[in-house]
Amino acid sequence: MLESIRNIREEAERIKIQSSEELEKFRLKYLSKKGLVNHLIAGFRDLPGEKKKEVGKALNDLKAFLERILEEGNALYLQSEDEAKKVDDSLPVNAYRVGSRHPISLVKNELCDIFYRLGFDIAEGPEVEDDWHNFSALNFAEDHPARDMQDTFFTGDLVLRTHTSSVQIREMEKKQPPLRLIMPGRVYRNEAISSRSNCFFHQIEGLYVDEGVTFADLKQTLYYFVQEFFGEGTKVRFRASYFPFTEPSAEMDIWAGTDTEDNRRLTKGTGWLEVLGCGMVHPNVLKNCDIDPEKYTGFAFGMGIDRITMLKYGFTDIRDLFLNDIRMLSQFKGIQK
Repeated sequence: MLESIRNIREEAERIKIQSSEELEKFRLKYLSKKGLVNHLIAGFRDLPGEKKKEVGKALNDLKAFLERILEEGNALYLQSEDEAKKVDDSLPVNAYRVGSRHPISLVKNELCDIFYRLGFDIAEGPEVEDDWHNFSALNFAEDHPARDMQDTFFTGDLVLRTHTSSVQIREMEKKQPPLRLIMPGRVYRNEAISSRSNCFFHQIEGLYVDEGVTFADLKQTLYYFVQEFFGEGTKVRFRASYFPFTEPSAEMDIWAGTDTEDNRRLTKGTGWLEVLGCGMVHPNVLKNCDIDPEKYTGFAFGMGIDRITMLKYGFTDIRDLFLNDIRMLSQFKGIQK
């Protein structure tokens, strides 16, 4: 058998492989299932014990030598032929379309980044909610208009959530303060579709509950957000408002100006544009989540991501955000956030 091994090696050393076809013939002859090496291995099993050590070493050396030739041939011939198949200089250039993030996703990510720098974590919840998390735990009265069929999409005893405030309740039920969270997501309201409103849109809510939290903390947090997102020097004002789940409550406006026709139309001639609602978490909401309102206080705020997107990128019709028009979406290539 040693002589057969030497003869096979000498024969292989004389072979000059010059193509992938010759390489495949080499593999079939020496290293395939029915090749010469496997034939020798089958005979090796019948050798007496005293010869196996010497023959086994020679057989392993032969196999390693042949495999090395095959590996080098694969690298030399198969790769070059594969590359040749991929590139045809006679064909025109195929311009692949590069995708982009949706403007709503861009704005949502930017908002999350801003509040993340302030120590807020992200929380999410289901879009189909029960009455407790969507209304009752948030201090909505039994006869509140938001519970009417003309304002909310009901599916039996469940509703399509009308705000991401429901996630606040779920998080406060699971964890005790301190809590510092933002909650982005899609919400649904039974509204007429127009250039300024849709029956579904996107919100981002914020919640901070801890000992000693005040309205001053809320204002400073929102001042920081406005300067980071809209730019330094942006004017802000707070107006008293009402929400069942906060007390006191306010709405925050930014100064858009009246210097252009678009700004006058957008602000109805006032120059001020509402961007969010906010307030101190109502004690009843804390009680409903088994949080002691005598020990803890908190603030909450919420804004429409779609409206912020319209402001940032100059959309005049909210419906344009949901048409999946590739001509519009292609304008956001290269913006990665």
